[in-house]
Amino acid sequence: MSQMEFIEAIKSGNRASVAEMIEAGADLSQQDKQGWTPLNWAAGSGHLEIVELLLERGADPLAMGRDLRTPQMIALAAGHAEVVKRLREAEAQAGASESSERKYCTAYHVSNLRRYPAWTSEVQDLTDDDVVFVHQDFTVTKSIWAGEDVVFNNVTDQWKEFCSNELRFVVPDALDLIAKPAEAAQTAAQS
Repeated sequence: MSQMEFIEAIKSGNRASVAEMIEAGADLSQQDKQGWTPLNWAAGSGHLEIVELLLERGADPLAMGRDLRTPQMIALAAGHAEVVKRLREAEAQAGASESSERKYCTAYHVSNLRRYPAWTSEVQDLTDDDVVFVHQDFTVTKSIWAGEDVVFNNVTDQWKEFCSNELRFVVPDALDLIAKPAEAAQTAAQS
Protein backbone atom coordinates (compact mmCIF):
# COMPACT_ATOMS: atom_id res chain seq x y z
CA MET A 1 0.00 0.00 0.00
CA SER A 2 1.33 3.42 -0.92
CA GLN A 3 1.03 6.58 1.14
CA MET A 4 -1.17 8.04 -1.62
CA GLU A 5 -3.64 5.14 -1.31
CA PHE A 6 -3.89 5.86 2.40
CA ILE A 7 -4.37 9.59 1.80
CA GLU A 8 -7.01 8.90 -0.89
CA ALA A 9 -8.95 6.67 1.51
CA ILE A 10 -8.83 9.46 4.09
CA LYS A 11 -9.96 12.10 1.58
CA SER A 12 -12.86 9.94 0.44
CA GLY A 13 -14.08 9.50 4.00
CA ASN A 14 -13.94 5.72 3.84
CA ARG A 15 -13.45 4.93 7.53
CA ALA A 16 -13.44 1.16 7.05
CA SER A 17 -10.64 1.35 4.47
CA VAL A 18 -8.66 3.74 6.65
CA ALA A 19 -9.01 1.38 9.64
CA GLU A 20 -7.89 -1.60 7.52
CA MET A 21 -4.87 0.32 6.24
CA ILE A 22 -3.89 1.31 9.77
CA GLU A 23 -4.13 -2.35 10.85
CA ALA A 24 -1.94 -3.25 7.84
CA GLY A 25 0.73 -0.84 9.09
CA ALA A 26 0.00 2.52 7.43
CA ASP A 27 2.35 5.17 8.80
CA LEU A 28 0.34 7.83 10.68
CA SER A 29 3.26 10.24 10.77
CA GLN A 30 4.38 9.94 7.15
CA GLN A 31 4.22 13.21 5.26
CA ASP A 32 3.35 13.81 1.63
CA LYS A 33 5.19 16.26 -0.63
CA GLN A 34 3.40 19.18 1.12
CA GLY A 35 4.45 17.87 4.50
CA TRP A 36 0.88 16.95 5.41
CA THR A 37 0.20 13.90 7.55
CA PRO A 38 -2.90 11.71 7.28
CA LEU A 39 -4.43 13.72 10.16
CA ASN A 40 -3.86 16.97 8.25
CA TRP A 41 -5.80 15.50 5.31
CA ALA A 42 -8.61 14.16 7.49
CA ALA A 43 -8.93 17.57 9.18
CA GLY A 44 -9.03 19.41 5.87
CA SER A 45 -11.59 16.99 4.47
CA GLY A 46 -13.81 17.37 7.53
CA HIS A 47 -14.13 13.66 8.31
CA LEU A 48 -14.66 13.68 12.08
CA GLU A 49 -14.85 9.88 12.39
CA ILE A 50 -11.51 9.48 10.63
CA VAL A 51 -9.96 12.28 12.72
CA GLU A 52 -11.14 10.39 15.84
CA LEU A 53 -9.72 7.11 14.53
CA LEU A 54 -6.34 8.65 13.70
CA LEU A 55 -6.12 10.35 17.09
CA GLU A 56 -7.05 7.10 18.87
CA ARG A 57 -4.25 5.35 17.02
CA GLY A 58 -1.68 7.98 18.02
CA ALA A 59 -1.64 10.58 15.25
CA ASP A 60 0.06 13.81 16.35
CA PRO A 61 -2.47 16.69 16.58
CA LEU A 62 0.39 19.21 16.54
CA ALA A 63 2.09 17.99 13.35
CA MET A 64 2.63 20.76 10.82
CA GLY A 65 3.36 20.60 7.14
CA ARG A 66 5.50 23.02 5.19
CA ASP A 67 2.68 25.59 5.48
CA LEU A 68 3.20 25.60 9.29
CA ARG A 69 -0.46 24.81 10.00
CA THR A 70 -1.65 22.23 12.50
CA PRO A 71 -4.57 19.93 11.63
CA GLN A 72 -6.83 22.22 13.71
CA MET A 73 -5.76 25.26 11.68
CA ILE A 74 -6.47 23.37 8.48
CA ALA A 75 -9.93 22.30 9.69
CA LEU A 76 -10.66 25.88 10.73
CA ALA A 77 -9.68 27.25 7.33
CA ALA A 78 -11.92 24.64 5.70
CA GLY A 79 -14.86 25.54 7.96
CA HIS A 80 -15.22 22.18 9.74
CA ALA A 81 -16.35 23.32 13.20
CA GLU A 82 -16.84 19.90 14.82
CA VAL A 83 -13.41 18.76 13.65
CA VAL A 84 -11.88 21.99 15.00
CA LYS A 85 -13.47 21.37 18.41
CA ARG A 86 -12.16 17.81 18.57
CA LEU A 87 -8.67 18.84 17.47
CA ARG A 88 -8.60 21.63 20.05
CA GLU A 89 -9.27 19.00 22.70
CA ALA A 90 -6.49 16.81 21.30
CA GLU A 91 -4.07 19.75 21.23
CA ALA A 92 -4.87 20.57 24.85
CA GLN A 93 -4.32 16.94 25.85
CA ALA A 94 -0.98 17.06 24.02
CA GLY A 95 -0.02 20.09 26.11
CA ALA A 96 -0.29 22.73 23.39
CA SER A 97 -0.44 26.35 24.46
CA GLU A 98 -2.80 28.94 23.05
CA SER A 99 0.13 30.63 21.30
CA SER A 100 -1.16 29.56 17.89
CA GLU A 101 -4.06 31.95 18.42
CA ARG A 102 -4.53 34.36 15.57
CA LYS A 103 -4.08 38.08 16.07
CA TYR A 104 -7.15 40.30 16.21
CA CYS A 105 -7.93 44.02 16.29
CA THR A 106 -10.88 46.32 15.63
CA ALA A 107 -10.79 49.83 14.16
CA TYR A 108 -12.30 52.81 15.98
CA HIS A 109 -12.35 56.54 15.46
CA VAL A 110 -10.30 58.37 18.07
CA SER A 111 -13.46 60.26 19.09
CA ASN A 112 -14.88 56.96 20.45
CA LEU A 113 -11.80 56.34 22.57
CA ARG A 114 -11.76 59.88 23.95
CA ARG A 115 -14.97 59.05 25.80
CA TYR A 116 -12.78 57.05 28.20
CA PRO A 117 -12.08 59.42 31.12
CA ALA A 118 -8.38 58.50 31.39
CA TRP A 119 -7.69 58.56 27.63
CA THR A 120 -4.26 59.93 26.93
CA SER A 121 -2.44 59.39 23.72
CA GLU A 122 1.29 59.44 23.26
CA VAL A 123 0.59 60.84 19.79
CA GLN A 124 -0.55 64.45 19.95
CA ASP A 125 -1.50 64.85 16.29
CA LEU A 126 -4.50 62.47 16.38
CA THR A 127 -7.83 64.01 15.43
CA ASP A 128 -11.27 62.70 16.35
CA ASP A 129 -11.68 61.40 12.78
CA ASP A 130 -8.43 59.41 12.76
CA VAL A 131 -8.76 55.63 12.92
CA VAL A 132 -6.83 53.60 15.45
CA PHE A 133 -6.89 49.90 16.34
CA VAL A 134 -7.72 48.20 19.63
CA HIS A 135 -5.90 44.85 19.82
CA GLN A 136 -6.74 41.68 21.69
CA ASP A 137 -4.34 42.74 24.46
CA PHE A 138 -6.29 46.06 24.70
CA THR A 139 -3.40 48.21 23.50
CA VAL A 140 -4.19 50.83 20.86
CA THR A 141 -2.07 51.44 17.76
CA LYS A 142 -2.15 53.52 14.60
CA SER A 143 -1.35 50.34 12.68
CA ILE A 144 -3.20 47.05 12.34
CA TRP A 145 -0.01 45.38 13.56
CA ALA A 146 0.15 44.81 17.30
CA GLY A 147 3.04 46.64 18.90
CA GLU A 148 3.63 49.06 15.99
CA ASP A 149 2.90 52.76 16.40
CA VAL A 150 1.42 52.33 19.88
CA VAL A 151 -0.74 55.28 20.92
CA PHE A 152 -2.18 53.91 24.18
CA ASN A 153 -0.95 51.12 26.42
CA ASN A 154 -2.31 52.03 29.86
CA VAL A 155 -4.24 48.77 30.06
CA THR A 156 -6.19 48.62 33.30
CA ASP A 157 -9.30 46.77 34.39
CA GLN A 158 -11.25 50.03 33.89
CA TRP A 159 -9.93 50.35 30.32
CA LYS A 160 -10.88 46.75 29.55
CA GLU A 161 -14.33 47.35 30.99
CA PHE A 162 -14.71 50.51 28.87
CA CYS A 163 -13.66 48.62 25.75
CA SER A 164 -16.08 45.78 26.47
CA ASN A 165 -19.07 47.83 27.61
CA GLU A 166 -18.78 51.10 25.70
CA LEU A 167 -16.99 50.05 22.51
CA ARG A 168 -18.48 46.54 22.46
CA PHE A 169 -14.99 45.25 21.73
CA VAL A 170 -14.80 41.48 21.80
CA VAL A 171 -12.31 39.06 20.31
CA PRO A 172 -14.39 36.43 18.54
CA ASP A 173 -13.46 32.80 18.77
CA ALA A 174 -12.45 31.54 15.35
CA LEU A 175 -15.33 29.03 15.53
CA ASP A 176 -17.75 31.96 15.78
CA LEU A 177 -16.44 33.22 12.46
CA ILE A 178 -17.13 29.96 10.63
CA ALA A 179 -20.44 29.32 12.40
CA LYS A 180 -22.02 32.65 11.37
CA PRO A 181 -21.94 32.02 7.60
CA ALA A 182 -23.29 28.50 8.13
CA GLU A 183 -26.14 29.84 10.27
CA ALA A 184 -26.93 32.52 7.68
CA ALA A 185 -27.02 29.94 4.88
CA GLN A 186 -29.32 27.71 6.92
CA THR A 187 -31.68 30.62 7.67
CA ALA A 188 -31.72 31.58 3.97
CA ALA A 189 -32.51 27.98 2.98
CA GLN A 190 -35.45 27.88 5.39
CA SER A 191 -36.95 31.08 3.99
